[in-house]
Amino acid sequence: MDRISVGRVSSLLRASAPIFIVMAAYVGTLPLPAAAQIWDNLDGHPGALAPANLEQERPPSPFDVTGTWYIDSEWRFLPLPKLLPEAQRLYDMARQAAAEGRAFNDVTGQCWPPGVPIVMTRVWPIHMIQLPTSIVMISNFENQVRWVFMDSRSHTDPDIYAPSYNGESMGRWEGDTLVIDTRNFAPKNHYIDGVPISGDLHITERVRMINDGEGLEIVYTMTDAANWEGEWVSTKRYKREHKVDFLEVHCLPDLNKGILGTSEEYSTLSE
Repeated sequence: MDRISVGRVSSLLRASAPIFIVMAAYVGTLPLPAAAQIWDNLDGHPGALAPANLEQERPPSPFDVTGTWYIDSEWRFLPLPKLLPEAQRLYDMARQAAAEGRAFNDVTGQCWPPGVPIVMTRVWPIHMIQLPTSIVMISNFENQVRWVFMDSRSHTDPDIYAPSYNGESMGRWEGDTLVIDTRNFAPKNHYIDGVPISGDLHITERVRMINDGEGLEIVYTMTDAANWEGEWVSTKRYKREHKVDFLEVHCLPDLNKGILGTSEEYSTLSE
C-alpha cells in the first residue's frame, strides 16, 4: 500500500462510525503489516510516544503544565465578536430559548462532544501531562482527551485529515509563553456559547503560568470568517488543584433524561 492510499484509508477510518465499520472489515482482509500501517501518522512523523522521539535532545521548557487545573474565571467566551447574520440569528434564538427555560442547539447532553474551546471551560477539572513531545489534556467532561504536539510537526493536510471536535493542536514556545495553534475542526453540532463554527475555525491559545505556578492564564484568539468578523479574543484563568484525581465519566443518553438539552419537548436544533 502506498502512502497516499494509506492516508485515505486512515482518514476514512477516523471519519465516522458507519464508514469505520465498512473500512474495518476491509482492514481485516489485509496482511498484518499493511493493517498496522493504516494507523501510521499521515505524514510519516514519528509518534509522540515513540522512544526515539521522546529521547531526542530539546531545549528545556520554560515551565511544566503537568497538574490538575480548574477554571477560575468567567466560563463564557466574552466579549462576543461582531457576528455575521446567520450566526447572530442562531445566537439570538439560543438566548430567547434560555429565557423561556428551553435549550437550543445544546446537544452535549445527547453525547455530542463539547469540543475545543468549550471543553476547556466547563466545571470539570482538566488534567495535563507534559512530555518532551506533547502535552496531553484529559478532561473529566466526557473523558475528552486532547493532544498538543510539541515536536515541531506541521498540521496535517485537511484533504486527508478527518476533522475532529478538539481539532489538531500544535504547540511551540515563544519566550515564556506556550503558544497552541489548533485547526481542522468538525463543525457539525459544534458551538461556542451558542455561536456556530465552520470547518475554518482557527484557535490560537497563549498560555502563561502565573501565581508562582498555582495558576494558568490562557488568551484565546479565534477566527472564523464564516460566522464572525475579525478576532474573537477572550482570556481565561485556571487554578491548580492539589487533591483531585481523574474520575471516569461517560456520556450515556439514558442517564441524561430530564436534562433540557436531551428532550425533544424543550430542545431545538438549527438543522
